[in-house]
Amino acid sequence: MGTNDSIKSRTYDAIVIGSGISGGWAAKEMCEKGLKTLVLERGRDVRHIQDYPTTNKMPWEFPHRGEVPYEIQKANPVVSRCYAFREDAAHFFTKDTEHPYVQEQPFDWIRGYQVGGKSLLWARQTQRWSEFDFEGPARDGFAVDWPIRYKDIAPWYSYVEKFAGISGNKDGLDILPDGEFLPPMELNCVEKYFVQSVGKSYKDRHVVYARCAHLTEPQPVHLQQGRGQCQKRNLCQRGCPFGGYYASNSTTIPWAEKTGNMTLRPHSVVHSILYDDAKGKAVGVRVIDDVTKDAIDFYARIIFVNAAALNTNLILLNSKSSRFPNGLGNDSGVLGKYVAFHNYRAYINATHEGHLDITTDGRRPTSGYIPRFRNVHQQETDFLRGYAAGFGADRVNTTPRDGVGTTLKDNLAKSEMGPWRVGSHMMGETIPKESNYVALDGSLKDAWGIPQLKIAVTYDDNDEKMTKDYMEQLTEMFEKAGFKDIKAVDGKRAPGNDIHEMGGARMGRDPKTSVLNGWNQMHAVPNVFVTDGACMTSTATQNPSLTYMALTARAADYAVQEMKKGNI
Repeated sequence: MGTNDSIKSRTYDAIVIGSGISGGWAAKEMCEKGLKTLVLERGRDVRHIQDYPTTNKMPWEFPHRGEVPYEIQKANPVVSRCYAFREDAAHFFTKDTEHPYVQEQPFDWIRGYQVGGKSLLWARQTQRWSEFDFEGPARDGFAVDWPIRYKDIAPWYSYVEKFAGISGNKDGLDILPDGEFLPPMELNCVEKYFVQSVGKSYKDRHVVYARCAHLTEPQPVHLQQGRGQCQKRNLCQRGCPFGGYYASNSTTIPWAEKTGNMTLRPHSVVHSILYDDAKGKAVGVRVIDDVTKDAIDFYARIIFVNAAALNTNLILLNSKSSRFPNGLGNDSGVLGKYVAFHNYRAYINATHEGHLDITTDGRRPTSGYIPRFRNVHQQETDFLRGYAAGFGADRVNTTPRDGVGTTLKDNLAKSEMGPWRVGSHMMGETIPKESNYVALDGSLKDAWGIPQLKIAVTYDDNDEKMTKDYMEQLTEMFEKAGFKDIKAVDGKRAPGNDIHEMGGARMGRDPKTSVLNGWNQMHAVPNVFVTDGACMTSTATQNPSLTYMALTARAADYAVQEMKKGNI
């Protein structure tokens, strides 16, 4: 094969870097619109159903009954702190030693390197942002102004919700806009009791059903995807053989594949994006083959960067040229800066003495949700922004463990219903600031010859005040509901453990203070788009994945239009 033939075989209309929540959507949209699209994934291929090795295993089939052996935990302290890193799903997580990074401040970088990325592992909570969230920076002055507002993304929320399948209630709240919902699952009796208690005690606080990406009533489009109804197994992190929850592997990737326009290339670690000074645009992507360790260049007119927030920053920072010596599109100097996350540090537990004549049967993959109520319509605290919170209640059997010999054996055979337990965890908005950044390490490189990522992200005084307020306010709400044995705890977990890192390549109106415009398009490199968490100007309090999906679909539509017009 001649040189030109070789280049031609590595040339596509579009390249998508990453195959997770947002990369899957970029692939689907480009392929549906007729673009020959190369999807690059650094990890292995994971095919729906056939590559879920633990999905139907019984508890006794796991050698360690679901626990991760101590030796593995000791060797992987960061990923071991993730709630889903258990024996049934450990194979979908990147181990600490597989891709090292530098922690200038304690930061738990949780990753899943495979086709589908962390969409196999996410908590599947899907709340829309509101107008309050998009206008927040302009109103409070804590970041730069978002170049879009709720009305710009609302139709795209609807678009992705219908395809993904979101279970929810129409709650009629301005702080948490309603969406295109499949029927909700039911809150249990104690959760409903708390809904009523909060409603009686507060005018501006609400407890609602936590919207989730589960098919409670599959529609024709979901059946066309080959998916079925959620069975409420609560084994989602293993990969769902029914396709009952949204994951790229069961939805967007196979949908893109059936167009005949997608080429999926796993084991492809992206080194950098190639920029042509003469053409004034990006022309392709350099990949290190994970098997051969060879460098290979692929070419395209449009490039979508969806490697997950911090890896996207790493790729852009490592994409250096004479035009961009400090990283692709980094004329502003803000690339890698203003990284933010969600503050999950605090939680609160208690018991409920009522409803002892009732218990629950079966499982449910969601719970209750308390939308943000602080500093919504006016600034009312000594900290900026606010927090949302989860809320759930359950009742479990208790087994007496006292006595010895025959008495102990008899006691262990007994099973009694214990009291209702209630609990909540906070999801606080952190404020993007220049001192929270990621950068390329000057000397350390990874196994592919790429500089390791240096992470300097930590809490600030705003986070401390917000954490304290959450603990005080939720304690008060629990007290008014009559809950007992209330314990509010600051768990001091490191940033990153929330797995909601955002920013570094933020959107904005001014090229001097942002990397991307209102279409997720690089100000300085118009044929490069970033639509994963790296693009976020601020974090709000909602789980962010639904917003990534909507931004991606919107940007892909715009990119194809611009390409057809000859603008990129």
